[in-house]
Amino acid sequence: MTLHPRRRGFFRQWPTALWLAVVWTLLWGDLTVGNVLAGVVVGFVVTYAFPLPAIGFRVRVRPWPFLVLAGYFLSELTVASFQVAGQALNPRFTPRGAVIGVKLRNPADLYLTITAELSSLVPGSLVIEAHRLTGMLYLHVLDLEAHGGADKVRQHTLDLEARVLRAMASDDELARAGLARHPRQEASA
Repeated sequence: MTLHPRRRGFFRQWPTALWLAVVWTLLWGDLTVGNVLAGVVVGFVVTYAFPLPAIGFRVRVRPWPFLVLAGYFLSELTVASFQVAGQALNPRFTPRGAVIGVKLRNPADLYLTITAELSSLVPGSLVIEAHRLTGMLYLHVLDLEAHGGADKVRQHTLDLEARVLRAMASDDELARAGLARHPRQEASA
């Protein structure tokens, strides 16, 4: 006997239902049996009425490239914070902003979202639009001259995407994006 696909999905989403029960209990601020049971009921009703779609791919986090990505992001965040603070405190500074379009190598939702979020979190740039079908990100840059021009902004965003892909993408996705996983593979390509 096999389960209906909707019921099968419901049983796969039990961690989400339990997480919703925990959130329900925390929102009420009182740990009682009634609140916990109500949270469990609400969690299972919500996950049954509004099931989450399945993610069509697996993420493989590679520890070293992930640490490189995190270190790169933290250094960019620190440097850009000081640059934007200096620009904000300079009364003679007149920013010359621009909107730059960047076509990403891999338009998958996860990588597009992570690249967009990391770009937006760094002061001085903000993703104003993302097209998931075409893989285009449109970034507003506070001062185009300080970033080195439009081509430099595009290359910087593509480098960030490459770090994200190396940290999380499968070998097949890396190959399709034109990024070899190991230096030996780059030399042979």
